[in-house]
Amino acid sequence: MVAWKRQLILFGGFHESTRDYIYYNDVYAFNLDTFTWSKLSPSGTGPTPRSGCQMSVTPQGGIVIYGGYSKQRVKKDVDKGTRHSDMFLLKLEDGREDKWVWTRMNPSGVKPTPRSGFSVAMAPNHQTLFFGGVCDEEEEESLAGEFFNDLYFYDATRNRWFEGQLKGPKSEKKKRRRGRREEPEGGSKLACGGAGTQAPVEVVKEVVTEDGTVVTIKQVLSAPGSAGQPQSEDEDSLEEAGSPTPGPCPRSNAMLAVKHGVLYVYGGMFEAGDRQVTLSDLHCLDLHRMEAWKALVEMDPETQEWLEETDSEEGSEEVEGAEGGDEDEDEDSGEESGAED
Repeated sequence: MVAWKRQLILFGGFHESTRDYIYYNDVYAFNLDTFTWSKLSPSGTGPTPRSGCQMSVTPQGGIVIYGGYSKQRVKKDVDKGTRHSDMFLLKLEDGREDKWVWTRMNPSGVKPTPRSGFSVAMAPNHQTLFFGGVCDEEEEESLAGEFFNDLYFYDATRNRWFEGQLKGPKSEKKKRRRGRREEPEGGSKLACGGAGTQAPVEVVKEVVTEDGTVVTIKQVLSAPGSAGQPQSEDEDSLEEAGSPTPGPCPRSNAMLAVKHGVLYVYGGMFEAGDRQVTLSDLHCLDLHRMEAWKALVEMDPETQEWLEETDSEEGSEEVEGAEGGDEDEDEDSGEESGAED
């Protein structure tokens, strides 16, 4: 759902019961002045039925619908899911206030890989920001997911995708002496291993789940500025900046918000084997600088361990109470039997 002028526009979704499920591709509008719903009937070929798609409003007043998920039954008790990566534009026909039309979009640029569970927010310059998500590999008896923590921007004005690349923090010490440093020809390449790039850095985090199990999160971070561009003198300062600052670990269904050009990412979930881990960390990123993530609230294993201990104590008390109740009942029944005798 998305806010458009004085209306809320709702697209798609699904309904599932114990026996069956159904996906939708219809469009409804809720008028914020009259508090009434109305069904829209756009012309043209629109998206196939799906749920979990993301919507955003373009500067020109159209509505972009991207991605989503649907499934269909291939045989009894076996369903096959589909991750959609197509994009459509819903807009008013020229000169009409009540006629809508669908248009299929084919953006250029670096597109996100197919996924579901990604999050969206409006970035500066009227760009749409996409973060994270999961790509599920489904088999008849198993389901495994690859989680993401990457950033993508969609520019509706240019109809183009951009991948969010962090520049990394700059070293002030390197800046001060940059003007008087002279490198022999090819010297910088030799100093950087002959390629002018830095090796990826692996960051390992440990999270303690509520039952006390330790889950290890491994995150491989590419070096800042290593997106295939040649290394410039400005980027040389990254050599003294140390390892790149780790950002949010890969996740799906995170909460996003943008305020004063700063992106905030909160929570979400990821899977470790058969376990689902719910996250409560908070990170921010300056979208104007695009230098490094900043952790505002880290994942706190001690807090989760404390909750686990509390749950165990409560559980043990309940068990003791239940056992005591059985003994009381036995004693009561014995007294009643004695009274009858």
